[in-house]
Amino acid sequence: ATFDVVNQCTFTVWAGASPGGGKQLDQGQTWTITVAPGSTKARIWGRTGCNFDANGQGKCQTGDCNGLLQCQGYGSPPNTLAEFSLNQPNNLDYVDISLVDGFNIPMDFSPAAAGVCKDIRCATDITAQCPAELQAPGGCNNPCTVYKTNEYCCTNGQGTCGPTALSKFFKDRCPDAYSYPQDDPTSLFTCPAGTNYKVVFCPNLDA
Repeated sequence: ATFDVVNQCTFTVWAGASPGGGKQLDQGQTWTITVAPGSTKARIWGRTGCNFDANGQGKCQTGDCNGLLQCQGYGSPPNTLAEFSLNQPNNLDYVDISLVDGFNIPMDFSPAAAGVCKDIRCATDITAQCPAELQAPGGCNNPCTVYKTNEYCCTNGQGTCGPTALSKFFKDRCPDAYSYPQDDPTSLFTCPAGTNYKVVFCPNLDA
């Protein structure tokens, strides 16, 4: 499957992808990634406030992946995530936007061909409204990152946690997105296997 990663932000975003690596995207630029069929626990995210040297080493304010331009693992919170597992049983792809690792950039995650399946959006500037206890440089942390308790992180397994006032802060602003780890019923979507996708940083914001 191909993923077109598009930066519509007025600022530079250093995209990260696992699998896929990373790339600097100035406003209006697109990076196309090919992801192997059957890839699971894959994700695409944006990094902000980065400085890299000629060897691709440095640091980002949000979404940093061990100081590397070419990510080899996941990014560090806070970062808005497009997550996907391709070619799963019943010929389905599973796709979602997750705020379980917090929020740094508004995002739209959609099929490249409109209408094939759901266009998932988190197109609100959550950082500007972030509760004081969750504020982070360049973003807004999920309470799991801050408190690391089962109440917010669901570490004790299925059914041991539920929505909280702080998870609802995210859910109210981005109803399509995971606000806590067991938010599956309203946040996990399917598309036909073989679908190609588009991930947009800074889509037109919802009013």
